[in-house]
Amino acid sequence: MNPRIFVSALSEIELDDVFNPYRHRCPVHDLADAPRLRRRNLRRYLQTIEQLGTDTIWMGRDLGYRGGRRTGLALTDEHHLPQLGLAYPGANPCKATKGPAIAERTAAEIWSVLVQLKRPPLLWNVFPFHPHEPGVELTNRRFLAQELAVVTDINRQLAAWLGIKRIICIGKDAATYALSFGVDVQSVRHPSYGGVKEFRDGMGKIYSKDLCRLYAQPQLF
Repeated sequence: MNPRIFVSALSEIELDDVFNPYRHRCPVHDLADAPRLRRRNLRRYLQTIEQLGTDTIWMGRDLGYRGGRRTGLALTDEHHLPQLGLAYPGANPCKATKGPAIAERTAAEIWSVLVQLKRPPLLWNVFPFHPHEPGVELTNRRFLAQELAVVTDINRQLAAWLGIKRIICIGKDAATYALSFGVDVQSVRHPSYGGVKEFRDGMGKIYSKDLCRLYAQPQLF
């Protein structure tokens, strides 16, 4: 397995009411070559992960319409693309949409912790695409069991290829799923819906030796 083969396989997946950012183009917000740009973003990111020897995944649930749908990068909105480029040297992500950069609150919390770490994790999701309500693309919904079954093998290939030894789950959906990977699994509360303090406390316990402080408030803009 290598980044090019992995991203190519990911881009071939087609599901109803699911936006695959490496295959599909949003007619409202995307640049003409947005899928190609997002494939490049992910390839370069995975190349950097491989070079860094990263063995930990931070696993969320799925891509949101304000974040990974636009960037092609899990738990990362457009506002944090420059920080990703600094945290993962060589990744050099680019914006694939028109107009101003869009921020997402979950991404702000994720990155407030990540930028303090000496060795950044692989950011990934249980479901690496954006599931949306039928006919309404700019919405978020939970993936279905049959949709998850389509991506489980490729998720396992990713973990095996990169030699993942630990998964830190962000939210209950990820925690349940990650147990089947046969690696060390830890969980924190998802920061959305009133979970910010518990998320920060959980990350503080896991990374107590690395985190000097957590931001008092998320930095959105």
